[in-house]
Amino acid sequence: MWDSGADADADADVDVVVVGAGQAGLSSAYHLTRAGLDHVVLDHAPRPGGAWQFRWPSLTYGKVHGMHALPGMELTGADPLRPSSEVIGEYFAAYEDTFGLRIRRPVDVSAVREGDGGRLRVETSAGVWSARALINATGTWDRPFWPRYPGQETFRGRQLHTADYAGPQEFAGARVIVVGGGTSAVQHLLEIAEVAAETTWVTRRPPVFRDGGFGEAEGRAAVALVEERVRRGLPPQSVVSVTGLPLNEAVRGGLASGVLDRRPVFDRITATGAAWADGSRVDADAILWATGFRAAVDHLAPLRLREPGGGIRVEGTRAVRDERIHLVGYGPSASTVGANRAGGAAVREIRRLLARERAAAPVS
Repeated sequence: MWDSGADADADADVDVVVVGAGQAGLSSAYHLTRAGLDHVVLDHAPRPGGAWQFRWPSLTYGKVHGMHALPGMELTGADPLRPSSEVIGEYFAAYEDTFGLRIRRPVDVSAVREGDGGRLRVETSAGVWSARALINATGTWDRPFWPRYPGQETFRGRQLHTADYAGPQEFAGARVIVVGGGTSAVQHLLEIAEVAAETTWVTRRPPVFRDGGFGEAEGRAAVALVEERVRRGLPPQSVVSVTGLPLNEAVRGGLASGVLDRRPVFDRITATGAAWADGSRVDADAILWATGFRAAVDHLAPLRLREPGGGIRVEGTRAVRDERIHLVGYGPSASTVGANRAGGAAVREIRRLLARERAAAPVS
């Protein structure tokens, strides 16, 4: 593992730049290394672990939803009671070491532009790289989504997002509104309810709980729904958003106790809480927005990849508007197993692209 933040390789020419060293980035780096392609991985995080390193301590490994091993190396013997940030951070670090992956961190990528001679110019906090192709594996953690509601700026309590959540202890004795219908919202509620004076759960749509197994056929169907949006150039939804909420023992307990008794989302926020059109009100000391994330792709803006629908249209992993750009961990490949497969698929396509370029190059 190479974590140097110095400029040793800045201003260098490489075949491929990988942006991000989470599941998608490490999977891509593994396949690039096996393919013998000259590449560098640029990661803005301070240490191995991808977005997992920023998860709250009470999210133990046993609570993780669908973590899948990286290609070529299983994650074995993990203590389910340890924080997932520690378990997965150590696993990613060992993976980087085992396969000699070339990771540069911390490096912030500010822009990807058209360069000279058909190459891409990758501008970063550590200098500039010139690449023939780019794999974007930046995920979503850096772009928490905050919806806007009337009166939001008047609230005198605390507002925070899942990205800021440090655990239930900070809500001891407080009245808390949790906004959002996903897995994180449910996990937050079940934890906070044990220490808070009162919790209220609000969602835009009624939550759908999934009872029973979730096999390969269901997984393919869920991925297909997400993939269809990406093909149409719409912003992707997460795979988890279309699979429903798993109805495990903890969730059953939350439903039975009333902790997961959901209300429709409020019409406005007040100085002391929230209010609905029917005149009902809830007082709160804090509002926790478990409202998800958006793809962190702003650095690709100079390439004009977005469609009128707001998303980047992708075929497989390749951006339709620029075949040099591959998005791994975006849309249908946002799950951990999907990111593994997409990393390999992206590298296969890049090899074909580079082979075509070499064949078309004039003989000197």
